[in-house]
This record gives sequence, structure tokens and C-alpha cells, in this order.
Amino acid sequence: MIASEVMTRDPVSVGPGTSVAQVWNIMREMEIRHVPVVEGGKLLGIVSDRDLARVDVAGILSTEGADALRQELATPVVRIMSADVISIDTDTELSDAVELLIEHKVGALPVVEPETRELRGILSYIDVLRALLELLEED
Repeated sequence: MIASEVMTRDPVSVGPGTSVAQVWNIMREMEIRHVPVVEGGKLLGIVSDRDLARVDVAGILSTEGADALRQELATPVVRIMSADVISIDTDTELSDAVELLIEHKVGALPVVEPETRELRGILSYIDVLRALLELLEED
């Protein structure tokens, strides 16, 4: 089984200028934990719920006030995203992808075209578990 058979195609993505608040809303509304950051269709980075958790909303609000919090939430997502992204291509074996998820302790891997870094999908641990469930139900 390869990544393209299991991945989520056409994942929600944002541009580098999208605000932290907008990404937060997207994740909450769509109930997702990872959002690729793309420009011109090419992967620049990824924002996870962990990246957003580093924004200390309560701390900023209590020490600096509402204006500082508004400013923090207006920050472009490119400033908090993970730019050093582990990605795979569509032909990556699922077992290799699972090894990467485990080894790097990440919840999702963007799936890109190797030469162009064009985003093709995202493979999350949920996608892997769905594929495993289907295999188990076949038995």
C-alpha cells in the first residue's frame, strides 16, 4: 500500500500571510490538527495544534492586555509554522510513512511531488488507522 491510496487529497491549506487567528478558526471548525502552508501550490511549512498551543493566550492577556493579544493573533502564520517539514511523496510505502510518523513523533506528513514540492495531500495518523481498520475488517 502506498501513500496516495490512503492520504487525504486536497487538504485544507493556507498561505503564509494567513493570520494565526484564521488558522485557529479553520482547525477548530474543520476539526483538524494540521494545516499545510503553501505558496503557489508549493509546500512552505505546516502548522499544527502544537504550534498554536505555544501562543500563550492567557499569559499575553494577563500581562500585556487585549491589544497585545489581538496583535499576536494577527501574526502571519509563517512566523509560527514549522518550516523544517518531513514530507513524503505519493509513491512512499505506507510502512515507511508510519516509521516516519513514529520516529519523528508527528501526527501528519504532507504528501508532495518530489521535484516541485507541490502539495498533493496529507497523510495523518487517522488516515493510517482508517486503512488499518479496513484491512482488519476484511479478515
